[in-house]
Amino acid sequence: MKALRIATRGSVLALVQTKHVIRMLKEKHPDLKIEINPVATAGDQNTDEPLWKLEGVGFFTTQIEKTLLEKRADIAVHSFKDLPTAQTPGLTVTAVPMRENPADVLVCNQKISSLADIPAGAVIGTSSLRRQAQLLRLRPDLITAPLRGNVNTRLRKLDEKQYDILIMAAAGLIRLGLQEQISLWLNPVEFLPAPAQGALAVQTRADDKNTIELVGTINDAQTRRIVSAERQVLRRLHPGCHAPVGAFAQKQGEAIHISAFASKPDGSEFLRKEIQGPFQQAEKWADEIAEQMIAAGAKRILEGT
Repeated sequence: MKALRIATRGSVLALVQTKHVIRMLKEKHPDLKIEINPVATAGDQNTDEPLWKLEGVGFFTTQIEKTLLEKRADIAVHSFKDLPTAQTPGLTVTAVPMRENPADVLVCNQKISSLADIPAGAVIGTSSLRRQAQLLRLRPDLITAPLRGNVNTRLRKLDEKQYDILIMAAAGLIRLGLQEQISLWLNPVEFLPAPAQGALAVQTRADDKNTIELVGTINDAQTRRIVSAERQVLRRLHPGCHAPVGAFAQKQGEAIHISAFASKPDGSEFLRKEIQGPFQQAEKWADEIAEQMIAAGAKRILEGT
């Protein structure tokens, strides 16, 4: 059997995520041979600028998708939140495996039990305007500072006291076995994550029927519907790749509950909505909450961010 080639970022976390996908595929197809093809992305090559200052979209995905389109790989593995909402022609997201914990967390070298425990003037490292806006809305007395680099680099910068606290995605720490570093969990219903945070997207060429059939066996239909609803909110708002927008959906019985917000980067103008409807119509309800936000001024709030 010809080995399947998987394109992925070359970071430690990306490789861990890719190996997780490989394990799932081999559970379904024990004789499958797979090769990993690490790809350097624009986001990995430019670590000096905050992400929101970089022009364009797909900083962590474009080169990987190009590898797939040029048939130098058969599969691509992405953090789903990094994929632009506009699907690249010729490619399709074939599988969304079960999601890791979507929450944001605080990491620091002191004991804290809530956001209120953070000393005024503390410097919080974050790579996200979404996190910055929510944090400053709740604690305008804090200072946020741009934070780039892989997970271990960020933790090292904390130990070097370049920051007092880091705010990060729980999923990356869990996948790297670093969950003991978490100082405070932020409830994703209250502190909204990025759309599809914690989920992986396994991409194939749209015309590669054999690979689509193979990869489709690791798709988790419920996870896919939930994170697709979150991404639909983002798609409808058209805010740009790194604007202060969050969305979190969860299945409650036979219903889907969606929370979303849009904000100025400093949290000074903050719009939040919630909606609930039948789970089987998740995308319809995502459209509805986006329309409510647009009617309430979300696009005006996001202008210039």
